[in-house]
Amino acid sequence: MTAINGARSRSKIYGWIDPSLNFSSSTNSNAPEANDVYSNRFELNQFVLYAERLPDSVQRDHVDWGYHLTGLYGTDYRYTTGKGYGSSQLLKDHHQYGFDPTLEYVDIYIPQVADGMNLRFGRFISVPGIEAQLAPNNYIFSHSLLYAIDPFTDTGLMATVKLNDQWLVQGGITGGHDVALWAQDAEPSGTGCLSYTTNSVNDNFYVCANGINHAKYAYNNVQQYDVTWYHKFSKTVHMATESWYMYEREVPAIGGTIAPELGANPAYCLPGKQRCTAPEYAAVNFLQKELSAHNFISFRTDFLDDKKGQRTGYPTRYSENTIMWCHWWGTTVQLRPELRFERAWDHKAYDNGRAQNQVTAASDLIFHF
Repeated sequence: MTAINGARSRSKIYGWIDPSLNFSSSTNSNAPEANDVYSNRFELNQFVLYAERLPDSVQRDHVDWGYHLTGLYGTDYRYTTGKGYGSSQLLKDHHQYGFDPTLEYVDIYIPQVADGMNLRFGRFISVPGIEAQLAPNNYIFSHSLLYAIDPFTDTGLMATVKLNDQWLVQGGITGGHDVALWAQDAEPSGTGCLSYTTNSVNDNFYVCANGINHAKYAYNNVQQYDVTWYHKFSKTVHMATESWYMYEREVPAIGGTIAPELGANPAYCLPGKQRCTAPEYAAVNFLQKELSAHNFISFRTDFLDDKKGQRTGYPTRYSENTIMWCHWWGTTVQLRPELRFERAWDHKAYDNGRAQNQVTAASDLIFHF
């Protein structure tokens, strides 16, 4: 890869292989835990190839451009699949392994707008949040419950404008969450975000209204309102906190006469109701301590209230606590063992409805190339 990328071209090709192993108190499924949904298994979570050209956004002289392409194969395709992007392999055929063209977008950087504006068009990661779909972009191998049920990718146009060193604004229009523009469920949806960084650079606050439209029931058509706060305590200790509220309207009732859409869960509505609004509330906190140049530990605590069970299949409150150690060998191999405990407080929601508690010991090993 060094030889390939050593050319004078600004286009680069790289990626990683990410196998994982988990041991779980559940025997049938770890859901709603992500991404190690298959219990007591060795899996290939991600085999990813990137091709990209980054726009030069640290200059004010000229308009520049870039692009990004991502191909993902593995069990994690189920967490990136968008309806219309080869989604039948998951929604109809329920394949354990699959391929997803996770990201395809073009960037145009225009320095003459404010302190710089980037226009992104294509399929990109849903903008709010601490966690992301691609393995190296996360503190911890497994994902929070908050992340496991929120939007993954959007397709459309997003503008990011730097007003000054403290303020940044974003605005865009997409076809809705996790759907291609040509999919039946695509709806014009607005996103607006505001980011503020303190002069000390010890704190950043990021608020977003994401994928806002009529909110009627469709494939992953959640209306998301998200707040993220990053705080640096010292050179070696920092924290990231996120909270969101999401909902959909007119969700079909479980046991009612209205059939749910393929890949979109029904909800536990009040008796006699054929449809209802299904809300969810969640919060997560990550605390990181750098031990050395090649080691850090992370502790995560997470809360989710799936009020009507529309996102997880069970109307219950969840809590989750995970501790992880990350170790780097050189610059290419990354090990992330973790211990995780979670609980469903109101119903048996783990191991396909057989247990209220779940304990997992797991690790992934990322080979960067």
